[in-house]
Amino acid sequence: MSETPRLSHLDAAGRLSMVDVSAKPESRRAARAQARVRMQAQTLALLLDGQLAKGDAIAVARLAGIAAAKKTADLIPLCHPLSLSHIDVQIEADHTLPGVRIEATCALVARTGVEMEALCAASIAALTIYDMCKAVDRGMVIEQVGLLEKRGGKSGDWRAQDE
Repeated sequence: MSETPRLSHLDAAGRLSMVDVSAKPESRRAARAQARVRMQAQTLALLLDGQLAKGDAIAVARLAGIAAAKKTADLIPLCHPLSLSHIDVQIEADHTLPGVRIEATCALVARTGVEMEALCAASIAALTIYDMCKAVDRGMVIEQVGLLEKRGGKSGDWRAQDE
């Protein structure tokens, strides 16, 4: 019979604690996450044509995603502060949604992974698109926020099934 997995952020007494990664070896780690923002076709056209009153929403959202990845430990209480060596946020139009697809990639050499940083970057980029477009479309939906893949570390590589 296999042992029931336990949550890594609980100590033996069941109290919250930050995981001690100090004994783990450093290794190259990377993660890629996504988010989608579904919107009206007219809103997507305004976004792509740079006609939004707040300015270039795609550029601002990319910058917000990068900043968010760097601030993940400030936003998620038990995350380790990490010195990221690479952050990339790509935002592309998808007329079939209609809307945009956001993909964030983070990488570093460290004792712990960067999944939360990639997810935070994708999420905040999506929220920024929403914020900058909400004056013309309050019905937008942020969806399919999730991890696409992670590389490195003790557990090895992982990729989403439908990716």
